[in-house]
Amino acid sequence: VQLVESGGGLVQPGGSLRLSCAASGFTFVNYGMNWYRQTPGKERELVATITSAGGTTNYADSVKGRFTISRDGTKRMAYLQMDSLKPEDTAVYYCRVRVGVGYTWGQGTQVTVSS
Repeated sequence: VQLVESGGGLVQPGGSLRLSCAASGFTFVNYGMNWYRQTPGKERELVATITSAGGTTNYADSVKGRFTISRDGTKRMAYLQMDSLKPEDTAVYYCRVRVGVGYTWGQGTQVTVSS
C-alpha cells in the first residue's frame, strides 16, 4: 500500500490549490480516503473524508465551505481542492487510508499561505 501526495506550494491568502494523492497497492475503489494536516507542535488534524464510492464527504468545521474532497477511481487518485485559503491553513497535508487493520500515510505535501 502506497500513497503519494503532490500539489502543495506557496499561495497568497484567498488563493487556491489542489492537492492530489496517488494510490497504489490496494483496491482503491473499496476504501474511503482521508486528508489530514499537521503544523509543528500540534497533532494531525482530520480535514476531510470521502467514502469508497464517493457518495459521502465530511469536513472539519475550519474548512467547511472552502475545501472539497473528491476521488477518481479510474485514475486511483484522491484530491483536495482548497479555495479561499487562509494563513491558518498553512500545514503539511497528508492523505491516509485504512487497509485491513493498518493505516497508511503518504509522505505529505507542504502548503504555505502567506503574502
